[in-house]
Amino acid sequence: MADRIQIAPERYVWALHRAGHTEGSYMDSHPNSHIQEWISGEKRPTYKQLDDFAKSVNLPVGYLFLENLPVEEIPIPMFRGEAGQQNHFNLNVYDTVMNVQARQEWLEEYLNENEIDTCKFVGSISTKTSISEAVRRLRSILELESRWAFSLSTPDAAVSLLGQKLEDAGVFLAYNGVVGNNTHRKLKVSECRGFALVNEKAPYIFVNSADSKSAQLFTLIHETAHLMLGVSAGHAGSEGFHHEATEKYCDRVAAEFLVPASVLREIWNNDTKSASLRFKASELVIARRAHDLGLMSDRDYKDFWAIYSQRQISAQKKSSGGSFYLTSVKRVGRSFAIHVRNAVNNRQLGYTEAYRLTGLYGKTYDHFMTHNI
Repeated sequence: MADRIQIAPERYVWALHRAGHTEGSYMDSHPNSHIQEWISGEKRPTYKQLDDFAKSVNLPVGYLFLENLPVEEIPIPMFRGEAGQQNHFNLNVYDTVMNVQARQEWLEEYLNENEIDTCKFVGSISTKTSISEAVRRLRSILELESRWAFSLSTPDAAVSLLGQKLEDAGVFLAYNGVVGNNTHRKLKVSECRGFALVNEKAPYIFVNSADSKSAQLFTLIHETAHLMLGVSAGHAGSEGFHHEATEKYCDRVAAEFLVPASVLREIWNNDTKSASLRFKASELVIARRAHDLGLMSDRDYKDFWAIYSQRQISAQKKSSGGSFYLTSVKRVGRSFAIHVRNAVNNRQLGYTEAYRLTGLYGKTYDHFMTHNI
């Protein structure tokens, strides 16, 4: 008979809450679980049962045996639109931020050791810098004029071009709609649209790829503004509805960069959809700009909002899946992958660590680096 493990009941409760479950919701999704009996003390689990439980709540099993519970906090503020700052722990967001932070820490050391040129604009402005000046500097950095998106066919093409320009400027990017490669752990747009991790050597931007492409475009510039300010943070929920001072500033930079006032005034024909197709920004951003510039009346804006707010926060259509390796390029980030590959080839990084940093293992890692990077 297998040995039974004694665990304090409150540990099970903590593990459930950490993963966003109540006892009831966990039983609904795991009807064959004995968790209620373990919590009540009626039964004890075998180690195999305990390990299976830990995996089901995305917890290293060793945490259940620790004398003191670990203190886990998302290391940056996460702002949620009109709701303000997020005040609850979200494990998927936490694991995503910590994963990107681990990459950043390795990168900083690697770039320093190899004296590789890095990003020049981190911390280059303050919230006292005018929006027009901040946007002018950003256009210069990215080499994009005010109508840069007009010639592109889709928001997807705009995201690709902008991402390439940011990487060329020394910013590291990662796109993902799940935690790591775990398709069972979806990253909700309502919890995280994206975040910026400031670092002079290896500034990072993460974008939730489950979001619509036009929203991803806004996120890229919003988070770039954070890097320019030298302030790490993330955002979720509605586009451009923040009240915290720094968030409002980044929203304004993104809005002016994507939908310049002078250009919108010139082309405005009372049609948000038409303008959205040209700028590749969302209709919400267009309407907000038009209203703020006096091109759309209060009544028209309220009518627009009444319709728009009924739409889902993520408008992206579900794809048929696509190539795992092409998706991995977005998840890992091309610039980051190049540095990892070079470090392995130069024997500055072992394969085990390269696997951990990329989330790709064995032959999958080899195929990815050989054929996709």
